[in-house]
Amino acid sequence: MIVLEAIDLAKVYRGGDGGVITILDGVNLEVLRGEMVAVVGASGAGKSTLLHLLGALDQPNRGAVRIGGQSLSGRSDEDLSALRNRSVGFVFQFHHLLREFTALENVMMPLRIAGWPTSRARSRARELLDLVGLGGRTEHKPSALSGGEQQRTAVARALAIDPIVLLADEPSGNLDHMNSERLHDLFAELSRDLEIAMVIATHNRSLAARADRTLLLEDGKLTPADVREVVP
Repeated sequence: MIVLEAIDLAKVYRGGDGGVITILDGVNLEVLRGEMVAVVGASGAGKSTLLHLLGALDQPNRGAVRIGGQSLSGRSDEDLSALRNRSVGFVFQFHHLLREFTALENVMMPLRIAGWPTSRARSRARELLDLVGLGGRTEHKPSALSGGEQQRTAVARALAIDPIVLLADEPSGNLDHMNSERLHDLFAELSRDLEIAMVIATHNRSLAARADRTLLLEDGKLTPADVREVVP
């Protein structure tokens, strides 16, 4: 089952001199339920831009994106926000946890925003923190968590709404080797066990090697690649 689909995506920007800068030029992508896809490429190649388009955070100049069979084209900002909030989870290089709240409260946040009762949101958040190995750290604030624990909390928060798509942008970019490997293992387990479609932009060979497919973004195009050849 195709969960996420991009068709002929193009994205251009106008530079300070008035010239057109092409970031994406005819990108096509299909991601199946439970499939983990790694997108690699040089810094500035457009990996983050691609994730923003796939996750309805930005609009393409040409082409279309479908999430769960629903096209993002022609929707209002409010409609896009609603679709994004119920279908897409995001994990960024920086965890963006709210410092004044505990790990449990951070994971509860998207559920409370979605209107879940407090008791149900708390139960769901505990379940997810257990899932990512932080069942004993629920009442700790971000300052009392290690970098790896903070990022795993961010993963739990991304899973709170039970998304069908998870998008991650350099998720282990700020972690040491040990914490990176633990996070990479977690992504592989989640993809397999929860059957979430994942697209992960990364420079990390170890993470890319865990993916079902590795794609290279270069010159605005997305092509199949051998991780051993394209990631140092």
